[in-house]
Amino acid sequence: VVRRRLLQRYEHQPFISCLAGFYSCRWKRYQRRRIEPGKCCCKTRECVFFPLLVGAFCFSLVFLYMWSEAKNDYNNFDWYNYGNLGFWFLWSLVLLIVAAILFVYITLLLVLAMCLLAEGQQLYLHWSHKIGTFLVLGFSVTSLFILSVLWGDQWKTVRLSFQITAPYLHIGAITIMVLLSWPVALHAIRADKKVVQMIIVGPYLAILLFLFLIPLGMYSPCIREVGTLGPKPALIGHRGAPMLAPENTEMSFQKTIEHGGDGLETDVTISYDGVPFLMHDSTLRRTTNIKEVYPNDTVQNAALFSWDTLQELNAGTWFLKDKPFSCMSSLSRADQNQAMNQSIYKLSNFLRLADSQNKLVIFDLYRPPEKHPYRNSWINRTLEVILNESGIRPHLVLWLENDMRSFVQSVAPGFQQTVGSKAPVEDLLMDNIVKLNLAYTEMSSEDIRKYAEANITTNLYVVNEPWLFSLAWCSGAHSVTTNAVHTLKNLSQPLFLMTPQQYNIMWILTDLTSVLLISLIFAL
Repeated sequence: VVRRRLLQRYEHQPFISCLAGFYSCRWKRYQRRRIEPGKCCCKTRECVFFPLLVGAFCFSLVFLYMWSEAKNDYNNFDWYNYGNLGFWFLWSLVLLIVAAILFVYITLLLVLAMCLLAEGQQLYLHWSHKIGTFLVLGFSVTSLFILSVLWGDQWKTVRLSFQITAPYLHIGAITIMVLLSWPVALHAIRADKKVVQMIIVGPYLAILLFLFLIPLGMYSPCIREVGTLGPKPALIGHRGAPMLAPENTEMSFQKTIEHGGDGLETDVTISYDGVPFLMHDSTLRRTTNIKEVYPNDTVQNAALFSWDTLQELNAGTWFLKDKPFSCMSSLSRADQNQAMNQSIYKLSNFLRLADSQNKLVIFDLYRPPEKHPYRNSWINRTLEVILNESGIRPHLVLWLENDMRSFVQSVAPGFQQTVGSKAPVEDLLMDNIVKLNLAYTEMSSEDIRKYAEANITTNLYVVNEPWLFSLAWCSGAHSVTTNAVHTLKNLSQPLFLMTPQQYNIMWILTDLTSVLLISLIFAL
């Protein structure tokens, strides 16, 4: 008896094999199963993981977008961590890289799943990818929660960013819906009941209709008629040019002047013997070499040192060692040598430099701690330096300190009185306020226009990213405080500027093209 073994001839399917291999680690055809008509795309257990995969993608996308838009404030984030950890590191950049890697990973898994569904294959996520999905979901949710608690203002940045990115996010969302139309149409056709078809197609069409109509509620000050754009905001160097030189040093302010900055911003502390000097932190450990010179005094308040002691410290070597900004350009050898020889800068010298270059100055004035000789005369001592020692013309000084404002106005009527918070126009005019100095998260084109009508200009701080500067420009801000004078000075017009007609054409063409493509896919 001759037994013949019947061999089943398998059609070679390299594309499906790769998809299933990467997604399920099922490289052999006998390991895979096609979706039967009217049946679910996966087994009951796998039905739990697919929504988790989609959820992980959504949360990782939200976190990556949020953290990408937060780039303007990365230095603040790293400074916050420095205060808690005691050493400088670019944690912001590490977080961005990790978020990007995890997003790419979860996106690839979701694309593989969509392709398998489009090919009519049952889904089975390998156990290693299930662990990876949980890790991505946990990381994204935890990061969003922590940042929301500790740094909730970043959500205001995200909302502002939508005024710039919304038209382009709309195009991206429509593109995704077009790509999803193939697996949706395929499974709707394969469904054997009308109810199942409606469950598949109904939500898809509802989301699509929402995306088609959402531009009706969009607002962006950068979508405006030709000729309505105001002048470019003036650029005030935040502690000078801290991406090019050590902050609050003579070199930093010189760099701001070299790159065409219109003003200089700084922070003023008063030494124990009454010399106002420039220092942002309450201690000297971040921006000087006090660890080497006076290792036992690293946590002492900067105002408790005499000026002679402060002069002994180097205020530049930390800049080359720590590299405080991730986007710092490489310095020339001459700049490196100059940075290494910077010292703590006196307020009087700073004011003389600003006056010689006709630059505006604005500064935060820190009150000395308890038991400091100038604890109760800090404003008087600062005014002495400004009016008697520096020789700066009064109109160049934007006076921000709110204490003793009436006294300051009486002895220095030429100062431009500036306040750091919004208030009714009537109250500001009563106090002779001519400028608002606001955090950029408080940006509002409506408020800026309202104050401008009363001859009160608005300065926004700290604005580093071109997209945020473009938004400030379109919103009508008079000036911005920035770490990046050298890059913003080169912008000749706002990014993403377009007319309403251009935007309408882009919107309508996107919607019509997507309707045509989706209709063709469902028809086929």
